[in-house]
Amino acid sequence: RVNKWRRWHTGVRERYFISCLILTQHHEMRICWTNIKFDNAGKYFQTPWTGFISTVLYRFLHLRYGFGRMKISCRVRGDWFHVPCKSNKLTIKWLGDEALRRYLKLRPPSFVPNREESVHDIRKTLGGAILDPADRIEDVLDDNDFVSIVLETDRPNPDLSDAEVKFVTSQIPGGKFELPDEYIGLDGNSLSTDDLLQLGKGRYKIRLTKEAEEKVKASRNVIDNIVRDNRVVYGITTGFGKFARTVIEAEKLEELQHNLIRSHASGVGRALSPGKTRMLLALRINILAKGFSGISLGTLKQLVDAFNASCLSWVPEQGTVGASGDLAPLSHLALGLMGEGSMWSPSTGWGEAKYVLESHNLTPIKLEAKEGLALINGTQLITSIGAEATERAGMIARQADVVAALSLEVLKGTSRAFDSDVHKLRPHKGQGVVARRLRSLLHSETYPSEIAQSHRFCDRVQDAYTLRCTPQVHGITHDTIEFVRGIITTEMNSATDNPIVLPDRGETISAGNFHGEYPAKSLDYLAIGVHELAAMSERRIERLVNPAYSELPAFLVKDGGLNSGFMMAHCTAAALVSENKTLCHPASVDSLSTSAGTEDHVSMGGFAARKCLQVVRNVEKVIAIELLAACQAIEFLRPLKTTMPLEEVCKVVRSSVAPWDKDRYMSPDIHAVTRILKDEKVWNSVKVYMEDYHSKQDIETRVFSPSTFTLGEQRPHIANGRKRKISLGDGRGKYAKLQNGQ
Repeated sequence: RVNKWRRWHTGVRERYFISCLILTQHHEMRICWTNIKFDNAGKYFQTPWTGFISTVLYRFLHLRYGFGRMKISCRVRGDWFHVPCKSNKLTIKWLGDEALRRYLKLRPPSFVPNREESVHDIRKTLGGAILDPADRIEDVLDDNDFVSIVLETDRPNPDLSDAEVKFVTSQIPGGKFELPDEYIGLDGNSLSTDDLLQLGKGRYKIRLTKEAEEKVKASRNVIDNIVRDNRVVYGITTGFGKFARTVIEAEKLEELQHNLIRSHASGVGRALSPGKTRMLLALRINILAKGFSGISLGTLKQLVDAFNASCLSWVPEQGTVGASGDLAPLSHLALGLMGEGSMWSPSTGWGEAKYVLESHNLTPIKLEAKEGLALINGTQLITSIGAEATERAGMIARQADVVAALSLEVLKGTSRAFDSDVHKLRPHKGQGVVARRLRSLLHSETYPSEIAQSHRFCDRVQDAYTLRCTPQVHGITHDTIEFVRGIITTEMNSATDNPIVLPDRGETISAGNFHGEYPAKSLDYLAIGVHELAAMSERRIERLVNPAYSELPAFLVKDGGLNSGFMMAHCTAAALVSENKTLCHPASVDSLSTSAGTEDHVSMGGFAARKCLQVVRNVEKVIAIELLAACQAIEFLRPLKTTMPLEEVCKVVRSSVAPWDKDRYMSPDIHAVTRILKDEKVWNSVKVYMEDYHSKQDIETRVFSPSTFTLGEQRPHIANGRKRKISLGDGRGKYAKLQNGQ
């Protein structure tokens, strides 16, 4: 029945749009604006009436009963299946089950035989919205729509995982993470902090040395003899902690070790990053390679294989008190290697550990007597995080010296405070190193500075402490880092198990090498030492942005008031320094008795390590802000140039961050310069110049300063200076202090 029609002219042809009301015995449905074409005389139809009626009926039947071959593309583990839906009563649950049925029938490359599969949830491919299984398909999907079927056994995408499991695919500069080809041999005796950091970055795979393999075998033989002779030995044939006097039956010794890992995997908090987990696993392998733990060579090689494939367990960062070692985090590390819990690899993302291992053709470890205890007794979480903190502290400390030199230069300070004869009178190693470094960067015969020459006869008597005391303050930081590096390196190559297995004597001894007091105390000390770099830097930033000190435009920007320049950047630095003051409170001064009084003194080294690393991160950001400010300040002194090494520093910064002509979004600039410092680009840009200076210049340059007086030499007359704004041809106002005779 044609209820109504419309007609209008469209040039040569006319189009009629017909609305139809279809009546059936029980239902009626209106199909609106079905389009058929007539010629302008209305005599010949491009679509015959029979075709029109067929079209109307088709649409009615499709909408009412679902007839009409609606198709949905379903993705199961990377493979797509076209699923026709022949009824409008079909639900989303039916769609998931049908897609899974086709997946199991067709067996694509991602199919894993002999595994029971079921649908976990169904999501729209575009946007990832979860679909309710009870909804009808026609209500929530369109024809030729795309959905993703997530199976219970799938390895979930990190974005869809629980909030605590937050990893992304590991990346390195230049592209996606690729497994390395180079190997580093571990023997338990020679690993350095830098080696461990490079292992964490994925630069090397691991292999055991032949000597280490022989020691591991000898150690395991002792354990096998104890089990065979049915001797009562702590952790091998007894329970743990308060249960040390409980003897375990021989047939339950393997169950004992598995239970130990499961019960002790009780950590909480954010997961360690892939790099930190790699470091943790590599360090545990190194300790086991010493051959005093009693682990079997086969199990140890399974750990090596997992590391080389970058199969990394989910390890939360909180839960260790640092004695008996880092039990909770190391248990999580071992749990994933057992095929339980969560695991991550670059190629699979997050998933159940057994499937991640399976996808790399690896099998879960099966623990024998003592092996569970061997995997979790030790200070490897404290030490691995401490190694990263130590290395990063060393890198930022070296570059903080360079940035301090640049700040002194633009603030028109003097280098006379760094005279070698002065520092020989107080011969601390770090102090002398920093003074020598500053002399090589500042004005000299080898690297003259036009900026230094411009204020040669100024009337300043002496500089602020944050400038002239840089060797004394930065120096103790360098000495602190070296002291801590020695302790951390020793800890990295120490047997920290309990009981210790002594193969040469054929016995085990319960002792206390697992106690984390050494790395805990040293990392508290490191946090205090490296914080001072930021404390000095923040005060230099204040001098740079304050026109009363710098004689430069306020907050280092033109048109102050309209522009705010580095005002809030200085506030950010101040906030970070204040945060560090709280973080520098020692964690290791605290102790709480645990394990029913058995472990009655603990180190709290896990927190000491984590907060120490956070202090280092904050210091990196503060130094980055100072470097940005110093490079901005020097723009107002152009066209004068500084020394060649400091000009190279400016070039490095300007390769990533442009000068500030007016206000802009600052956070990306801070992030970019922080990355420059973390990559050591500032240090690498000046290193060759410092070496060249020391090879060429035996006698240091001693510039004139009003703060010095040389017998027999008349002090030159200092005229009152006056400020004048000058134009340098680039449209920017520059400030210089002009003296008589200059």
